[in-house]
Amino acid sequence: MTQFDGVHDALAQGLSAKGYESLTPVQAAVLDPGLASADLLVSAQTGSGKTVAFGLAMAAGLLGDQRRFGPADSPRAIIIAPTRELAMQVKRELEWLYAPTGAVIAACVGGMDARAERRALERGAHIVVGTPGRICDHMRRNALDLSALSVAVLDEADEMLDLGFREDLEFILSAAPEDRRTLMFSATVSKEIARLAGTFQRDAQRISTIAAREQHSDIEYRALLVENSDRENAIVNVLRFYEARNALVFCSTRAMVTHLTTRFLNRGFQVVALSGELSQAERSHALQAMRDGRARVCIATDVAARGIDLPGLELVVHADLPVNREALLHRSGRTGRAGSKGVSAIIVPFNARKKAERLLALAQINANWVSAPTAEEVSARDVERLLADPVLTTAVNADETALVARLMDTYDAEALAVAVVRQYMAQRSAPEDLASVSADGPKPRERAEFGESLWVSLSIGQDGRADPRWLLPMLCRAGDLSRRDIGAIRVQEERTLVQIHADAGTRFLAAIGPKRELEDGIAVSVLDVAPVGTEAHSAPRLDQGRKPAPKRAPYGDKKPYGDKPAYADKPAYGDKPAYGEKKAYGDKKPYGDKPAYGDKPAYGEKKASGDKPAYGEKKVYGEKPAYAEKKPYAPRAAVVAEGKKPHRKGGDFDPLNAPDRAARAPRDEAYAEAPAKPGSKPWAKPAAKPAGKFGKPGAKPAAKFGSKPAAKFGKPAGKPPGKPAGKPAGKPAGKSKGKV
Repeated sequence: MTQFDGVHDALAQGLSAKGYESLTPVQAAVLDPGLASADLLVSAQTGSGKTVAFGLAMAAGLLGDQRRFGPADSPRAIIIAPTRELAMQVKRELEWLYAPTGAVIAACVGGMDARAERRALERGAHIVVGTPGRICDHMRRNALDLSALSVAVLDEADEMLDLGFREDLEFILSAAPEDRRTLMFSATVSKEIARLAGTFQRDAQRISTIAAREQHSDIEYRALLVENSDRENAIVNVLRFYEARNALVFCSTRAMVTHLTTRFLNRGFQVVALSGELSQAERSHALQAMRDGRARVCIATDVAARGIDLPGLELVVHADLPVNREALLHRSGRTGRAGSKGVSAIIVPFNARKKAERLLALAQINANWVSAPTAEEVSARDVERLLADPVLTTAVNADETALVARLMDTYDAEALAVAVVRQYMAQRSAPEDLASVSADGPKPRERAEFGESLWVSLSIGQDGRADPRWLLPMLCRAGDLSRRDIGAIRVQEERTLVQIHADAGTRFLAAIGPKRELEDGIAVSVLDVAPVGTEAHSAPRLDQGRKPAPKRAPYGDKKPYGDKPAYADKPAYGDKPAYGEKKAYGDKKPYGDKPAYGDKPAYGEKKASGDKPAYGEKKVYGEKPAYAEKKPYAPRAAVVAEGKKPHRKGGDFDPLNAPDRAARAPRDEAYAEAPAKPGSKPWAKPAAKPAGKFGKPGAKPAAKFGSKPAAKFGKPAGKPPGKPAGKPAGKPAGKSKGKV
């Protein structure tokens, strides 16, 4: 097998079974005999066969002269990939490549069942493929031992650095033997990649297969210049124009992926989404649907689609511009793989043209700047595909003969042709109308003829700051119209002409009423004939919509300035009386002529205060009748006898009104001897009661416990002496705080 010079015999058998006829440049470069045991830093274009390349490069160190592996134990090789999809893809590639060797390949991928992966590692594996995070997790749990490692491969190393996996890579490689062989593969080699290679590789040999040519020869780059609002419509037309077996649409955000997926599903496209917010199972199902043909369009973000290989991917669409040249190369590299042809269509909004030109220049890509496919071009391609469809030229088989004969007897050829066309077009989404775009910018869409119409005149023009932007909604509100019912709006100096479709003219006139007025008193009048020539054109608009300046007389008609009396004809300032001729200040009556202050009567000549009657001459307070001369209160005995309650204070009972206490004795005796009225309480209480609580007279004696009869339910009537009020003796007053 001379076409596979340098390839291990066992792997050459796998290449032949896969259908390989020759090796790609990068695959042939890594098999150089002088690099058999050296560390390699390889940069190659995407789709150039890097996965098979490092599979061939590590075979000599793993197998030696043997054709098959021995019993699986600790892994001999480890391949680290940045994403789950790329890791699973690498595993599938190595499985068919190493199938003749009996290699056991285990996967350690985030999002998969970690327990199943640990059981597989315990049974033993020759090669381990995984993502950095899951590999580190198995190493920390002592489920993955790298002590017997011979080869370590870092696939898409630049992407792993961009995703922040540097610390994980350092942890993994520091646990591997120092005499291992390290292979690093990447589409681009940046300064960070070179620094990482210097840290973990020993005298690495640089291999590059992309310097000889500027761009991928199997990829056709097309830059589609569109109007800003037509970006999504342009994507629809691109997908319909090419009708690719598999297409990949790249977006910059997850939100854009969700938006486009929903819209394309509504348009009838077979679409799946691929973004970081999906679970591993959902992402695997999406890729499998693309491989099985159940889906034809995959909408993905850059990270989710990193390194994935979809068979038959013919079209890549950049819905959002890539952020840098590396992203552009990686996106476009999903197509044109393994000798197949592909198209990379870049949707360029007109306002982002300069950015797209700089991006293509940095990537050294010469793209064809063309317009996006129009609806007419898409329809023309549909006709070509229909006429070339093999279903029309395939011979009728025996099972179809009877049905075909029946259809021909029932319908004529035209009816059958119409059915074929309708069936074919019903399976495809209708194309979109796009605005024409040139190098100077978007061209306005041509306005179709409005047809028979009614012209009306509004009593407002430029002098009233009329503007179609607020006249159009006003006409729709007041005249029961839609935007489609209104044609041209021509704003002139003193009036505005409006074109209304003939079908809506009667409805408009009925809505505005017999007064024919709009809002703000704008009058409406119907024109007998349509305006023609200059009458049908709008007057030149004023700057910023300002009202025209008021008309003024020409400057020459005014009275010339010189006719006014000269300034010198006025009386001179000096003709006025001089300041000194005024009445002198000294002619006034001097201040001293006023009567002196001392001429006033002296202060002492006033009426002396002593002339008033002295304070002592007032009526003496003692001359009033004495307080004791007031009428005394009735005797207490008489008050009680009359059935009235005597005063407790004052009157005869008040010691202030009595000369002495002895005068009250007869009165008190009379009160004591007075008979009590029936049903009334005696006023005087027996004095023989013992002193009560706190020494107050007349209080009831304290009752002993048990002296009263027991109350209902057997409870004692009184409170036991010495106990808390209402609380049982011996228990705390509050609730317990818990068990001790």
